[in-house]
Amino acid sequence: MNKQELIDAVAASTGESKAATGEAIDAVLETITQALTTGDTVQLIGFGSFATGQRAARAGRNPSTGEAIQIPAAKTVKFTAGKGFKDAVNA
Repeated sequence: MNKQELIDAVAASTGESKAATGEAIDAVLETITQALTTGDTVQLIGFGSFATGQRAARAGRNPSTGEAIQIPAAKTVKFTAGKGFKDAVNA
């Protein structure tokens, strides 16, 4: 399911217009992004939580040349599924 299909499904479920639904979904995604950018955690009870993590710098290898390279440290985004979401997927 892509973003447009998600908008169509939510609009059909709620009876709202596709334009209003698209704006609402964009606002939710933007709010989650801003929260994670500032280091906050977003918890949606029953669905899951979004948090940031840290990946340490490490040594790697270029697969085509075999040359050793240094991979810099980076922030990552972690999603942990909630119990309700896991149960629904596994049902």
